[in-house]
Amino acid sequence: MYVKKRQVFWPTVTLAGLVAASHAYGQESVTAESQNDADEAGSTMVVTATRNKSLAGESPQKVTIITREQIEQQLAITQDPGQVLSNLIPSYSPSRQKLSNAGETFRGRSPLFMIDGVPQSNPLRDSSRDSYTIDLSMVERIEVIHGASAEHGLGATGGIINYVTKRAEAGEVNQQVGVSLTSDDDFSSDGLGHKLNYQVSGQQGDWDFLAGVTQQKRGVFYDGNDDLVGTAYPGEIQNTSSYDVFAKLGYWIDDAQNIELSVNRFELEGEGDYVPVMGNRSKGVATTAERGDPDGEPGFNKVTTARLSYTNSDWLGNELDAQVYTQRFRAQFGITPYFPYEDGAGNTQYDQTRTESDKVGAKFTLTRDGLLNDRLALTTGLDLLQDETSQVLVKTGRTYVPESQFRNVAAFLQGDFDLTDALSLHAGVRREHAELKVDDFSTLDRTTDDGNTKDVTRDLVDVKGGSPDFDETLFNAGLVYQATDWAQLYANYSEGFGMPDAGRVLRGIETPGQDVDTLLTLQPIVTDNREIGARFDWQRYGLELSYYESNSDFGERLTKENGTWVGNREKTEIQGYEITGEASLSDAHQLRLSYTHAEGESDTDGDGSVDTELTGINIAPDTLKLGWNATWNDKLSSHLQYSHFLDRSVDDPELEFDGYGLIDASLAYRLPVGRASLGIENLTDEDYFTYYSQAARASDDYYFKGRGRTLTLGYQLDF
Repeated sequence: MYVKKRQVFWPTVTLAGLVAASHAYGQESVTAESQNDADEAGSTMVVTATRNKSLAGESPQKVTIITREQIEQQLAITQDPGQVLSNLIPSYSPSRQKLSNAGETFRGRSPLFMIDGVPQSNPLRDSSRDSYTIDLSMVERIEVIHGASAEHGLGATGGIINYVTKRAEAGEVNQQVGVSLTSDDDFSSDGLGHKLNYQVSGQQGDWDFLAGVTQQKRGVFYDGNDDLVGTAYPGEIQNTSSYDVFAKLGYWIDDAQNIELSVNRFELEGEGDYVPVMGNRSKGVATTAERGDPDGEPGFNKVTTARLSYTNSDWLGNELDAQVYTQRFRAQFGITPYFPYEDGAGNTQYDQTRTESDKVGAKFTLTRDGLLNDRLALTTGLDLLQDETSQVLVKTGRTYVPESQFRNVAAFLQGDFDLTDALSLHAGVRREHAELKVDDFSTLDRTTDDGNTKDVTRDLVDVKGGSPDFDETLFNAGLVYQATDWAQLYANYSEGFGMPDAGRVLRGIETPGQDVDTLLTLQPIVTDNREIGARFDWQRYGLELSYYESNSDFGERLTKENGTWVGNREKTEIQGYEITGEASLSDAHQLRLSYTHAEGESDTDGDGSVDTELTGINIAPDTLKLGWNATWNDKLSSHLQYSHFLDRSVDDPELEFDGYGLIDASLAYRLPVGRASLGIENLTDEDYFTYYSQAARASDDYYFKGRGRTLTLGYQLDF
């Protein structure tokens, strides 16, 4: 483990804070792993999402660490992972409150989601379900790298969000059981939900283990006007059931060597008890829902992730990390009117799609520190990935997106050099080689002769397959300057690499004579991220300022054409800034704030200059967030948070955004046995249309209101 001589802690501040959260839930929930990391780093935290395991507050770009205490604090208010991320990560879009996270961007672009370094994002057919692959009850902390990064390969054009799972706590056996009940403020029977979770961990000799299971039932959602929130075909988290089974087993060969196996199975499926009631956007009437029997099978997310890792902290004087992993991902969508077919009796039925993706990969990382009189550390490695993805029609078995195979090999070298005691240089290079293989296929005919109805019973055009390959060399360089004992400056340039949504491109081909090898739209997305920032620490007060520019000469902007979402390859430029701060008024009261701004444009006419403002499907609104943590005594604590999303106007008047503000609150009370919590989401029962419904998509069937006042009562016991 490379630890620099200079150990000054510069915290990255998020809304929930890194200081006060522990008062709400107690220090006993900190795991042995995070405690060891903190001890080893001199009270700073190791960021495992960085390949060189840099320390929080010493990186040349903005990094946010979301602790277990912060996660529990948010889960006391909401069980929606998208809402948790939106509450805690600056520049993350407002949650859609749906299973689909399409439109939930990070600095205006797509983040790469990982679990312990295993990619969850699908490079070929983005189902926008990659933030719903694990229950947050299994997560110890969330590491967030802001801005484009190539450290883990493709997909991180907006940043990296890495879920670090729990590990065994010290002691032979430790157990935890929890239960929570959720309801709308009228306590409607169909709005009731519950969650049960159990975890056991321990250490015996050279072995350590952890196992956990959660089971959750979600009721329907009511808006601030006590009307049912509408259901969306891509996926719902309301009126669903889910479970997560997680297991981790580790063995210490000696003090330096460890082998670890972890497996996670997450499944979320709709109950299918409600059908949408179409709204009217032009009249301000929201899409709602009513009891009914929807056609087809309910949508679901079913994901199995397995990881085997080996670490050696002293392999010939180097630190070695190696892992192999696999993931099986299945995402089923609901019925739409775009896929009619005739059953055996001649009746018209409607089909639905399912994305199927299978990954296998490996990562090898080797670090050598102490070079050049303990001023230089070098990290090198090799990443391998194979992903096979297709999208099928469930009932008829036809192919919507042809089976595509993506293979990626990448080697990298990263160096950290202390130029002086106050100035450090961080630089690296990564070489990517990627190959996409698609066999010959036929696209589906979705337009009949009259042009009014859809018909998938015949093929549209034949497309010749191919094996296009891409080579990219990606660079990063940054400086960190310790100006004073309370001020630090940093600057960074980094490049990210990603594939466009190849599935959207391939399924949308309508012109005969096309072949995969010559399709320009399959070229990769390379995003340049430039950032400057400053961190200030005045004992009880902390502040971080950062400004960034994120540009892509050949980016991707989603637009809807003839009822189908397609990815237009256009030059895009995004700029923004983030301000985060905290103030410890006393040991019992802490305040936090964040303000983020972003704007962006794309080149819609192809003249090489950006000319059209990006809408809410890419850019989040300006956002102000405030938080207050209070510890009233050794038993009672509280948390209050306010999020205000400001009005936003764009070139398209249909996608203007009328802002809104939301207040959430929670209380935690330590009982003689265990602890209880009460959370209230949308405390003032604000009646509002979600940001996505207003600013991302002008559609009657996607015109949804947000969730009204919601109560969650929880109890947790550690023994």
